[in-house]
Amino acid sequence: MTMKKILFIILWTLFLVMGEISFAEVYKWVDEKGVVYFTDDIMQVPEKYRPKTERIGLPEGKEETKVGGESTPKKKEETYKDRLGRGEDYWKERVEEWRKKLRGYQNGLETLRAKYNELTMRYNDSKSTAERGTLRIEREQIKSEMDQLKIQIDEAKNMLDKKIPEEAELYKAKPEWVKQ
Repeated sequence: MTMKKILFIILWTLFLVMGEISFAEVYKWVDEKGVVYFTDDIMQVPEKYRPKTERIGLPEGKEETKVGGESTPKKKEETYKDRLGRGEDYWKERVEEWRKKLRGYQNGLETLRAKYNELTMRYNDSKSTAERGTLRIEREQIKSEMDQLKIQIDEAKNMLDKKIPEEAELYKAKPEWVKQ
């Protein structure tokens, strides 16, 4: 008789736990061939399908049950976190990190541009063929470095203007956390 009670308690506990797990969010998407996919990790959804992904799971206003059996709504505004438990500090630091990178790249580009212009003036003033050849090679190297910095500037701008806000939206972070 005691064994049946223990088994009943274990099964009942498993039932409750499985009930809680079943409320986890699930994402559904359909590929171009019409094949339907499901996952519990949004990062497993290919990026091109994310805008059309359907979220299945707990409704926004779902209530939490306390241990004592009382039911109270979640307090979202007090210490709001994104889906991964990250708060405002995480998102603001992320944006600031990319702003610093962008400023660094822009400053580097300006420095290289001044160096390039100085080399161009020296090239134009030079009468020596050997010196002009050396200056041309230096200018080409500086130009290559400038092109690389322009790519990095575009990447930083893309992160700040598009990628981070999209990621914040995906993880339900507050939009004002990533405003510039």
